[in-house]
Amino acid sequence: MPQTITRGYKTLLDEARAKIRTLPTQEAISLHGREDVLFVDLRDPRELEREGRIPGAVHCPRGMLEFWIDPESPYHKPVFVQDKTFVFFCAGGWRSALSAATAQEMGLKPVAHIEGGFTAWKDAGGPVEKSEEKS
Repeated sequence: MPQTITRGYKTLLDEARAKIRTLPTQEAISLHGREDVLFVDLRDPRELEREGRIPGAVHCPRGMLEFWIDPESPYHKPVFVQDKTFVFFCAGGWRSALSAATAQEMGLKPVAHIEGGFTAWKDAGGPVEKSEEKS
């Protein structure tokens, strides 16, 4: 029997966007370098190698987000207990919208995500550093 998807990705994105703060790219760029803001890169490691990264951003693969946020998880990362604004981003803004909504539902606050993701950041002239070459 074929599967019937009752809530597709567009619905999930609309629901997430209705709950979270979406930062226009220029506003996100203006927050870069502030001590009270932490950028969280959700992209796959291959994307970072190929496209570069936002300087100072913490890399958290999307599949580990919930586990890294929860202090009771054996995979918890202390970076997620800091008193900061967490700004999530991915390549185009879809994964980061879903991630920001999930993080917020888990109790992390304040959170936001970058409209258009890393692609929009890069296109707008936001700072980017190349990933180090692997030997």
